[in-house]
Amino acid sequence: MINNLIAFLMIIICGVFFQWKKPAGVDPDKARHAINTIVIKFFMPALCFKVIATMEINSDVILFPLSAILTVLSVMFFSYLTYTILGKFTKVSKKEKGAAILTSSFGNVTFFGIPILTALYGSEAIKFPILYDCMGTAILLWTIGIMLGAYYGSGRKVRLKDGIKSFAMTPPIWGMVLGYIANFSGFGQQMPEFFIAFLDLMSAPIIGIMIFSIGMMLKIPQMKSLFIAIPAVIIKLCISPLIAFLFATLLGLEGLAFKSTIVDAAMPVMALSLAIVSESKLDETAAALIAVITVILSFITIPITVLLIG
Repeated sequence: MINNLIAFLMIIICGVFFQWKKPAGVDPDKARHAINTIVIKFFMPALCFKVIATMEINSDVILFPLSAILTVLSVMFFSYLTYTILGKFTKVSKKEKGAAILTSSFGNVTFFGIPILTALYGSEAIKFPILYDCMGTAILLWTIGIMLGAYYGSGRKVRLKDGIKSFAMTPPIWGMVLGYIANFSGFGQQMPEFFIAFLDLMSAPIIGIMIFSIGMMLKIPQMKSLFIAIPAVIIKLCISPLIAFLFATLLGLEGLAFKSTIVDAAMPVMALSLAIVSESKLDETAAALIAVITVILSFITIPITVLLIG
């Protein structure tokens, strides 16, 4: 585990170096946007299809995403209570509160979770971040998440159907749906060799690219929002996996599913939640600080989480 985490850290440092050095004059933000677009629109749908089409359908397919949904909703409520109480003793603006709730609730299960779970538990574990994200957190982000952003930030009216439409138009969701169709129809077990090779090649670059992209995202944030950031960091990295442990136990998850839901909940801030913070005109300084701190500290907290769950 430690060797893999060190390797991930080295790739992140390469991404930071690219951002700093700007080789061939390439703008790092534009490059990161292009990389993420390629991953989300091409590589991830192929991976989702491959994993879902070939996996064994059992109770985990329902219970694992349910655990994710219950965990995120509970973390969101816990964060709301925390910052409401904090607001009784010190000044917490509405935009700071909204940014903290969003960033502490949604983890980077795709770009961080897939590489880490694969490194920890092997290729069999790759289905769990996909189920956690596509059937769990993504649904909440594109519905409750954007409505929270609108309430605490821009104040613009957001319709639920717009969020559902955005969720439905996400390419990895198409890959997942087609994967289920292939699985239930039997095609997933009878795919031609050339198509399996195609899916393998499309899936292969994902882990390295995802980790590199995280490095390209990291910037030195302003520290003026540190007081606001600390509770959100604790909630994201410590409270969230504890809540996941509770729901995983209550739902009867076992083995790899049990471990994966807890590790997924311990991931640092989801990059897409930062985009919603920006679009909703919430406090971007606080959100960026929370994101950077959680990424850095996750290299300590994730190994501790893994050791505690055995």
